Amino acid sequence: MNRLSKPFQLIRADLRAYLLINAFVIGALLLGMALGALFPGLYAARTASFAEGGQGALVNAVVGNGWVFGAVIFLVNVFPTALLLITLPSLVVPFAGLAVFALKTIDLGIVLAPVTGTSARTLIPHSLTLLIEFQAYALVLFGAYLLGRSWLRPATAGAPTRRQGYLRGLSRAGWLWLPALALFFVGAVYEAIEIYFLVPLVLGS
Repeated sequence: MNRLSKPFQLIRADLRAYLLINAFVIGALLLGMALGALFPGLYAARTASFAEGGQGALVNAVVGNGWVFGAVIFLVNVFPTALLLITLPSLVVPFAGLAVFALKTIDLGIVLAPVTGTSARTLIPHSLTLLIEFQAYALVLFGAYLLGRSWLRPATAGAPTRRQGYLRGLSRAGWLWLPALALFFVGAVYEAIEIYFLVPLVLGS
């Protein structure tokens, strides 16, 4: 029961910061979408780069198998994004993961901008995917925030030194990874359902 309640205790203890991080995440995504909609050339360049890049090639390689596709989505969200872009930079530089993720999210927003009729219709079922996955990212970011704050201001974690503050912040970030992983799993399952069933339905194919 402690494993289930601990992350929620951390959120309740600093609800304002958690809500601000959620706003930060959604704001970065919406900013990217606005840039993509306002600058069609930028949208075309970024979507072409994504399609020709490694991640686009990976998706195309596994899209024929629903189970593999879902597993790849889960692994990509957890390792290259949540772990490498958010958590690891924050272990070295306080709050670094928040800045790195913001840049990544703005770029993603450009690619997802509802510029064409197809992209706008596809965004209808994909909105729930974004909601689930970005809530998971918000939990990881909140953990990175708590780590940075505990590191720079140990008293906020009830620690006498920065070293102990860092360790307590790291523990708090670890607890928040538990519900984040659950949401990444749910998001990957839903995204597979979305791609194979909902998108064709919305596009009328």
